[in-house]
Amino acid sequence: MSLPQPAEAPNWTLDAAREADKDAAKRAFLRMVSHELRTPLNSIIGFSDILTHELYGPLGSAQYVEYAGIIRDSGRKLLNLFNNVLDIVRLEDGQGLTPMNEPVLPLIEEVLTKVRPLATARGVTLYNRLLDEHLHAWLDPRGLTTCLDHLLRNAIDFTPEGETIEINARLGHNHVSVSVFNRGNAPDQDEIERLMKPFEQGENAENRTHEGAGLGWAVVRVNIEAMGGSFSVVSRKGEALKAILRLKAG
Repeated sequence: MSLPQPAEAPNWTLDAAREADKDAAKRAFLRMVSHELRTPLNSIIGFSDILTHELYGPLGSAQYVEYAGIIRDSGRKLLNLFNNVLDIVRLEDGQGLTPMNEPVLPLIEEVLTKVRPLATARGVTLYNRLLDEHLHAWLDPRGLTTCLDHLLRNAIDFTPEGETIEINARLGHNHVSVSVFNRGNAPDQDEIERLMKPFEQGENAENRTHEGAGLGWAVVRVNIEAMGGSFSVVSRKGEALKAILRLKAG
């Protein structure tokens, strides 16, 4: 009498290799699409900007100038989206950042200067609580400014008019925590991990009131992890949110 043969064990190594190949193919596709679309988008943005400013003469109607401005702004939004995708793919491919022992305050001030006009237009005040110019951390300057730019723009989008956004940095035990705090329509704490994944958004398609592809926190996460740090968010639903970047102390 023949004995039953044991079931064939799954080839976990092969399955993992196939998944890795799929991920590599996906990243290669995203790189290709993003690069190929950036060139025509730059042309669209450039020529529409020329039309908006009527550099070669009047267009004949104020509506044409308005439409050219809409084309330019839409092109900029798409270009920003593709740049974010490329950032994620580049860092996930291991093309990491180079952390250095750098002062934190100048980088915070640089980003605040950049986003302050947007905050002013929304009736929101930006307040920098960090005064210690000697506070250092291991960071990549471009990486940290990218993180802070995304966090502050997100905070401005969701902060009611008349409120204040606070940014601070503190020295802890062998680490520096850089935080952005704002009051406003914050998500449930249980949603935070999902919202840190690319293309995830906090509101459904019918109820969304804010534009965006859901890449901001994903970009922050890959950048801070490429610097050897971590990203976390503490949220009180509908009330307030604090985004925290943790870096190795300098």
